[in-house]
Amino acid sequence: MGRVYNFSAGPSTLPEEVLKTAASELLDYNGTGTSVMEMSHRSSAFMDIITQAEALIRQLMDIPENYKVLFLQGGASTQFAAVPLNLMGKSKKADYINTGMWSKKAIAEAKRYGQINEVATSQDKNFTYIPSLTKDMFDPDAAYVHITTNNTIFGTKYTQLPDTGNVPIVADMSSNILSEKMDVTRFGIIYAGAQKNIGPAGVTVVIIRDDLLDQKLDFTPTMLTYKTHAESGSMYNTPPCYPIYMAKLVFQWLKEAGGVEAIQKINDEKAAILYGFLDDSKLFKATVEPQHRSLMNVPFVLPTDALNATFIKSATEAGLINLKGHRSVGGMRASIYNAMPVEGVKALVEFMRKFEQENS
Repeated sequence: MGRVYNFSAGPSTLPEEVLKTAASELLDYNGTGTSVMEMSHRSSAFMDIITQAEALIRQLMDIPENYKVLFLQGGASTQFAAVPLNLMGKSKKADYINTGMWSKKAIAEAKRYGQINEVATSQDKNFTYIPSLTKDMFDPDAAYVHITTNNTIFGTKYTQLPDTGNVPIVADMSSNILSEKMDVTRFGIIYAGAQKNIGPAGVTVVIIRDDLLDQKLDFTPTMLTYKTHAESGSMYNTPPCYPIYMAKLVFQWLKEAGGVEAIQKINDEKAAILYGFLDDSKLFKATVEPQHRSLMNVPFVLPTDALNATFIKSATEAGLINLKGHRSVGGMRASIYNAMPVEGVKALVEFMRKFEQENS
């Protein structure tokens, strides 16, 4: 069977070139005679890998020198606890914007460690929009303001960042990191699980401004302390070596493709193709308000659950897989991350057009 088009929200499709490189180096990485999965994380070969990975993501995102880049374990969900544990040492309160399941989970976790103010939410319309935010809504004494820049399940994204004054913004960027230009200096912390735009599951990237490394709560565990990993170069314990290697390959692929600016143009093109069809369709319907639509995750529905099920089954048989939507939204969801080629989106739209003709 040939390669299919994988529209999974995560773990998601990886660039074919990256998979081929990883396959060719699986048994013998760079003449070492061992796989990256076998080598010591203290070896010069792996130290080169993690050093290159950091240098590449710094270049791709224009990360200033006063920010540390950490390669950690535990997924973005662990950061739901790590963020308050590391930032609430001085002000035991924080502001959160609730725009979906992942921000709800982040809020629930943070409430264990301090006073959490839910500044705004879009729950009233099942998270189909990003709420309007003004500077006066935020507490100037909060330790930080937490946002989820792209909502994987509901298909919304921030088109502009809130003005929080001097309060640092902490962003869960798991599902749109590296997909479009972001000014890192607008954030105190950016964190992202790998399994959407970075690589396979197993490594989490944390980008943190230096001045935020000394604000932890007294009881913060050593392994959840950002300073622990910043001072050891992400080598306090054995890091997730192979996922870091895969992330390095993805970063290299993205650099060779022209960087974030170039991939953003491709992402804009893919989204325009899919949303354009949905807006013109008499059968399919996009679920998100146009001004808040994600470039990465596109939920859509058909008139009945039975028709949704038929579409998903038929699409899978046609090599368009993992299109079933999350139960919170229903219907379908096409995740079109960086590694999804334009041809994949065109193939999906062509299949949808044919399905519409046969079921109208």
